[in-house]
Amino acid sequence: MIITTDLSLPEGPIPLDDGAWLVTELDTRRGTVVRITAEGVREPIAKTGRPNGLAMAADGTVWVAESLEPSIIHLELSGEFTRELYEVEGRPLLWPNDLCFGSDGALYITDSGILVGDFLIDGKPIEGAENVTTEGIVFRYDPRTGEASLIDEGLGFTNGIAFGPDGLLYANETLTGNVYRYRLENGTPVGERELFGNVNDPAYNEPGLHGPDGMAFSSDGRLWVAVFGQGDITVLKPDGSVDHRIPVDGRSPTNVTFGPDGEKKIYVVEDEHGSLSSIDVDVDGLPLF
Repeated sequence: MIITTDLSLPEGPIPLDDGAWLVTELDTRRGTVVRITAEGVREPIAKTGRPNGLAMAADGTVWVAESLEPSIIHLELSGEFTRELYEVEGRPLLWPNDLCFGSDGALYITDSGILVGDFLIDGKPIEGAENVTTEGIVFRYDPRTGEASLIDEGLGFTNGIAFGPDGLLYANETLTGNVYRYRLENGTPVGERELFGNVNDPAYNEPGLHGPDGMAFSSDGRLWVAVFGQGDITVLKPDGSVDHRIPVDGRSPTNVTFGPDGEKKIYVVEDEHGSLSSIDVDVDGLPLF
């Protein structure tokens, strides 16, 4: 079911208690965090530049991965916001992409490792984007202390991020299709990254960039991944193998999340049609921290 098509390069969907949604718009002509009512009406909240991922804190405030003026933003639903973080261990942020909260109350964030202007033209990947070298990172940021620390580096356009039911941190790499996972102790990685799975369809042979974007876990431990350019939601089993793929309307889904518990729906944002839509599934989402 289509909720709205009045969005311009949407990302970062978050359900609200009143049935509305928060979504970002990557199109810099808008560059806005918006509220979408249950009736599909677009209500702008704050223009930040080029907001990418969103995560909601327990107190109802929102954290934004801002990619035009690379930073991490703390946003009130009233529209007031502050830019809280610009660098990690002396390394300037380049493209904060997605973020999620951990059980420790810290934010875990991906940075794709390239400036937006070096990867996109008019909001679309440049020709040969799939072969561009990036220095993607995964990092931790504690809003209570302001401290930020690296978890991993040297990734090929780091993108979606989520905690699994096993307590491990999962992050994906758009340029390879890989999904990795990390074991953490007190927010510090233990050992090397581990390859969990890959979402690229071997039968897909269209030219141009395609690979994993936003993702979310279901309560049964499967990982649901929006595959940009490939036009589907690829579902990985708990062992990392492909369970099935759900085609979506448009080739450019950017993120997926679950609706309220008991609803058994996923919600997908897609760039080609500027849409937020729902799809019936057989499971609820894993509760977020």
